[in-house]
Amino acid sequence: MFLDVQDLNVTFSTRRGPVNAVRGVSFSLTKGETLGIVGESGSGKSVSSYAVMRILERSGRIAGGQITFDGIDLTSLSNREMREMRGREISMVFQNPRAALNPIRKVGHQIEDVLRRHAKATRSTAKAKAIAALKAVRIDDPEKRYNAYPFELSGGMCQRVVIALALACDPRLLIADEPTTGLDVTTQKVVMDLLAELTKSRGMSSILITHDLGLAAEYCDRIVVMKDGEVVEAGDPKALFANPQDAYTRRLIRSTPRPGAQIGDLVDPPVPSPARLVLGPPLLEASNLRKVFGNGADASVAVDDISFDIREGETLGLVGESGCGKSTTSSMIMRLLDPSSGEILLDGKPLTDTPAAKFARDPRRGSLQMVFQDASDSINPRFTARQAIADPIRRLTDEKPAGRVEELAAQVGLPLSLLDRFPHQLSGGQKARVGIARALASRPRLLILDEPTAALDGSIQAIVLNLLAELRARLGVSYLFVSHDLHVVRLLCDRVIVMRKGRMVEEGAAESIMRAPTDPYTRSLLDATPMPPAAIEALTATGGSLSKAAE
Repeated sequence: MFLDVQDLNVTFSTRRGPVNAVRGVSFSLTKGETLGIVGESGSGKSVSSYAVMRILERSGRIAGGQITFDGIDLTSLSNREMREMRGREISMVFQNPRAALNPIRKVGHQIEDVLRRHAKATRSTAKAKAIAALKAVRIDDPEKRYNAYPFELSGGMCQRVVIALALACDPRLLIADEPTTGLDVTTQKVVMDLLAELTKSRGMSSILITHDLGLAAEYCDRIVVMKDGEVVEAGDPKALFANPQDAYTRRLIRSTPRPGAQIGDLVDPPVPSPARLVLGPPLLEASNLRKVFGNGADASVAVDDISFDIREGETLGLVGESGCGKSTTSSMIMRLLDPSSGEILLDGKPLTDTPAAKFARDPRRGSLQMVFQDASDSINPRFTARQAIADPIRRLTDEKPAGRVEELAAQVGLPLSLLDRFPHQLSGGQKARVGIARALASRPRLLILDEPTAALDGSIQAIVLNLLAELRARLGVSYLFVSHDLHVVRLLCDRVIVMRKGRMVEEGAAESIMRAPTDPYTRSLLDATPMPPAAIEALTATGGSLSKAAE
């Protein structure tokens, strides 16, 4: 075997004693093979890869087992010897490309650092080789991008730079840890196709770590499923998805958004999907919205003359790739940005009569609230969950937080025992519930949901989506759901607007657009979303019961 991991155990020292993060994990990889390691946050998949790379944090240690790479026992190497292996023989693409790059160093110089560290370039040849590395990952105008800083590049571009860094020294094993998290579906496909092509053309082996089963099914030769630090199932993707043996694997498959499923089908056990509301008159109307950043030759049109309305009780989906203008549009609706031209009406009365800079003190602020994409970054780390939920009650309403906070926690399914915990003491799903409760605190009529489940595991995403559907049915609140994933949008939305380069390219009922899109761009978004087809066939054949498919 090219890479052989046997009975791996990883332990972390904590104040409350040792934590066994990985227990008895075994897997192998042959030359030229791509292995997928799937599971939710906390399953141990990333820790296992860090153990292979020998980059565990200081409190972690390999407590047992063996890691053999091309006949070399990696656990027996000194730190100096392992530093020589990393980058040259084994390399890694990290989950957050912006965090992996030095923010104050040009990307070309960062690639040069890796090349010179492993004697793959001299001072005189490093620049040319760094530009060639950028060209290899198909970055436009690599000579210009060589001098760019990470903050000047898009998320997809930063991910390509990280891939260029990882491949600069022609390693024989590439580990990609959630390489597409946060990327829109078309950029995700481009990045994954690029990785697959480069690893194949260079004869490399690779490990893909992900919680996206569709991605693993499409790009991996074999799959290992992990839960709570252990391997629960492994096998060929087609056989594993068609006949999952473990209950956890069946739950992961069920939580994957898929054509034909209802929102209640994603949770285990399935629940009845909330009934669609009878829609009322238009709540919010946007007319000829346009937003231009910059002036003169440097002007950039982010939103170009779009019009739409949102009715009472309706969920409107706003979809498109990064840079299409959907976040700028939602920021204007939320009154965080002023439009360059156009009008926004709430109940037929203009919202734009108050500048965005002063809207925080406008009495209508409580009617418009937002659930942000990253629940961790959007909650004050010094606030407990109770304080975070109470804050808008004090500032935007005449109510008293006492009692109301507990009521909101109960509405979103957040245990009262967690209210006095800080964000770092909560899971991703729990923080998402705090964010939703906080947004509901002012009793808004319109909630803007900006990719609220993009960073969540599949089963947590399913729970949060069902929660949002239930709250909408119970409270009658309207949603503007901003996303790049049409399959998720279909589950929650009545209508969908597809945006590209600041303009609306398609609008219509969610089911109609999913079934028969009229615009080629919409079709490209649908085609770029990976799905595990064998799992869908199993669900369809058994009337939605994965447990039957495994019997």
